[in-house]
Amino acid sequence: MKVASFTTAGTASYGIVTDKGVIDAGKRLKAYPTLKALLAKGSLDELKKLAGEKPDYALQDVALLPTVPDPDKIFCIGVNYATHLAESGHPTPAHPMIFTRFANSQVGHGQPMIRPLESERFDYEGEMAVIIGKGGRRISREAALSHVAGYACYNDGSIRDWQRHTSQFAPGKNFAGTGGFGPWMVTTDELTDVTRQTLITRLNGVEVQKAPISDLVFDVQALIAYCSTFTELAPGDVIVTGTTGGVGAYRTPPLWMKGGDVVEIEISGIGILRNPVKDEGSATATRAA
Repeated sequence: MKVASFTTAGTASYGIVTDKGVIDAGKRLKAYPTLKALLAKGSLDELKKLAGEKPDYALQDVALLPTVPDPDKIFCIGVNYATHLAESGHPTPAHPMIFTRFANSQVGHGQPMIRPLESERFDYEGEMAVIIGKGGRRISREAALSHVAGYACYNDGSIRDWQRHTSQFAPGKNFAGTGGFGPWMVTTDELTDVTRQTLITRLNGVEVQKAPISDLVFDVQALIAYCSTFTELAPGDVIVTGTTGGVGAYRTPPLWMKGGDVVEIEISGIGILRNPVKDEGSATATRAA
């Protein structure tokens, strides 16, 4: 299934995205008003039962939200592809490099990513997000994938100068509207081996990043095992697995996103996350198709 969070007529909901439209699960499953609530009750199978029902909306008639709008935790993994390690000059780490994002720094598919007034160094980072379906502490590598609900595209947009003020990345990763998350989650039954998928980033239609998911330094199992050791993972938590080589900061000259640009993150088997870029304070950007 493709599962998305969205708003329509000012009301937030979630549901199944099909070729014919969107099936509103929020209005059918009253006990689970959000995707996070559904995952917390382990009720993904109840959602699957709705897959054959008539869609309520055309996809273009809803505004997509971040796939999980209200996660308890968002873990982002730094320099987790060999090509990004090489371009950044970092040695291969012994442990995952982890920083956190706040939920209010995210936008959904089609919504503008915002370049803040404080910087012109707004960089793209195409990534794959892992959505936790079953919580746990000290999850073993062998059990890790059974805790995954699905996968989504992510653009970990980075304000590079603020990221580098100190050794702590958080300031450059949490400006409002800088992270794209979506367009939906694809459940694990459709992606039994996610390492076979390919990640591509395009800026204004030009390919700027490409790598197989198999090139991750720390794979999904390792990241779940590590993160669940120092904290309890909860349903709806998100692990953003890192970006590959080709980011704008290490190009000559650097390639920064600016108002009027359109950035796409595509992962085979999942979909395309597309966002226009807007300079803070400028007129509202047109929603990306």
